[in-house]
Amino acid sequence: MNTLRTAMLLAAMTALFMGVGFLIGGTGGMMIALLIAAGMNLFSYWNADKMVLSMNGAFEVDERSDPRYYRIVQGLARRAGLPMPKVYKIDTPQPNAFATG
Repeated sequence: MNTLRTAMLLAAMTALFMGVGFLIGGTGGMMIALLIAAGMNLFSYWNADKMVLSMNGAFEVDERSDPRYYRIVQGLARRAGLPMPKVYKIDTPQPNAFATG
């Protein structure tokens, strides 16, 4: 369901770009806008997780930097039968968690 919503959002933004491109430059402007939108969509697809982590000031945690936290996540992943994910932390007083990828 999230994939469908994401695809619909990207399609709507691309259509908006193309509409503005058409208003500014006719058919040629619309095609240029399509190329720009396609490039932005591909960039976002491959870099969204890095952008979100960077915007929130997250830093990667390994076994040396925070062994207790790392072992907790490692145990949860093992019990769930999942591979060990990359673990990041955000220095805030509030409890927080989010997943990317």
